[in-house]
Amino acid sequence: MEKRIIIFSGHYGSGKTNIAVNFATDLKKRHDKVAVADLDIVNPYFRTKDSLDLFEREGIRLICSEYANSNVDIPALPQDIYAVTDDTTYKMVVDVGGDDRGALALGRLTPKIIAENDYEMLLVINCYRPLTPNASSTVEVAREIESACKIKFTGIVNNSNLGDLTCEEDVLSSLSYAQEISSLMKIPVKYTTVKSDLYKSLSGKIENLYPLNLQKKI
Repeated sequence: MEKRIIIFSGHYGSGKTNIAVNFATDLKKRHDKVAVADLDIVNPYFRTKDSLDLFEREGIRLICSEYANSNVDIPALPQDIYAVTDDTTYKMVVDVGGDDRGALALGRLTPKIIAENDYEMLLVINCYRPLTPNASSTVEVAREIESACKIKFTGIVNNSNLGDLTCEEDVLSSLSYAQEISSLMKIPVKYTTVKSDLYKSLSGKIENLYPLNLQKKI
């Protein structure tokens, strides 16, 4: 991913935050200045801050609400949200909430993101979540997000999993679901993610396979 801004969005529980954390740490291996902007503006859904220690060790900047992981439960945008578009010296990974408020937060940045034209907007999907069990329901969610933030998805990350219970067949079975969404939205499947311990057994069976280290909660 060589675009300067990489945006991850999708329905709640799709796993986008864990993917954002993994991408940021991978980008840091190749770039000096990397930042993660958490636009999940409803406090209970802030989870990038769970990886604050990791970010500090790696030298990754975190942009998130001052109320993240606190007992204050109010929607709040990060104070330095505009650094996403204004400080072009950073590689930016943006984690966008899966509801209208999260997408509207991104909408404040959309004109400058589109003007710079150096971004990917990636739809994170998981067919094993109850509200996105098939292609049509997932596309419906995606269109709602696009409408709220005024920016189109450019690709798909198939993150279909059952947590620690996920086996090879679960991942392989999700490929047709991802391809159907790709056909309906006319955008490519950029990655299929798997837990790192499944990567070796599935390597060679799936194109663009991406191993994930699961985020630890605090």
